[in-house]
Amino acid sequence: MLSPISGTLVDLGQVPDPAFAEKQMGDGIAIQPDEGKVYAPFDAVVVHVMEKSKHAVILEHASGVQVLIHIGIDTVALKGEGFVLNVHTGDQVKAGQLLVEFDTETIRRAGLSTVTPMIIPNGIEGVLDFSITASGNVTAANDRIMKVNYAVANHA
Repeated sequence: MLSPISGTLVDLGQVPDPAFAEKQMGDGIAIQPDEGKVYAPFDAVVVHVMEKSKHAVILEHASGVQVLIHIGIDTVALKGEGFVLNVHTGDQVKAGQLLVEFDTETIRRAGLSTVTPMIIPNGIEGVLDFSITASGNVTAANDRIMKVNYAVANHA
């Protein structure tokens, strides 16, 4: 998977929200963004967008592997202020396509963190394991940050 955001990778355990830090929803990595743009990390279908709050998107790869990109912490409280959606549920997207734009200053002024978790949700059938393949600073739609190993379904 390509990095969906330009910024600095952050260990999930360092995210200031127990649901993410304790991996209650799944495992992954987080990014401290340098800019307010989220790009598709792979070719996918948008399976869910938080339409009202605009702060999160779930993508599904052709393999069935899903990823949740959750912009900031507790940003649902902003009710969409500072966010612009460029996709909607059901859209097909290509790797590197702009998904969401967000204003980092709006998030910070509200006293919220901009750190953005990227999670492989628990319970996705076929996911065997994953590995983080980068560290430090990453560039959106350019640097590979995660590799997911999954079982290929037998369609006999």
